[in-house]
Amino acid sequence: MNELRFADEKDASRYTLHCGDDLVSVLDYRDDGHTVAMTRAYTIPTFRGSGYAGELVDRAVADLEQKGGRQVSPVCWYVADWFATHPDRAAILQHRRSA
Repeated sequence: MNELRFADEKDASRYTLHCGDDLVSVLDYRDDGHTVAMTRAYTIPTFRGSGYAGELVDRAVADLEQKGGRQVSPVCWYVADWFATHPDRAAILQHRRSA
């Protein structure tokens, strides 16, 4: 099995996950210096169903947790669902303001 390779492509505002030479999943984001809005998780259709998007979100969240200084806004439904199933990682979530 090919090893997974994770990267933060800052110039493109996206995290990527490669399996060998193949790009398998992408996580687009917007970073305003305080909050990283995760806007779209996408897995290349031929690689869907293998857990790559979940692995990518996990690695992106771990990267942000390690660096510190940023909160996550899960704009993408997939990222929001990922956080719902990983409540132990919710400390990094942006707190919503009440009206």
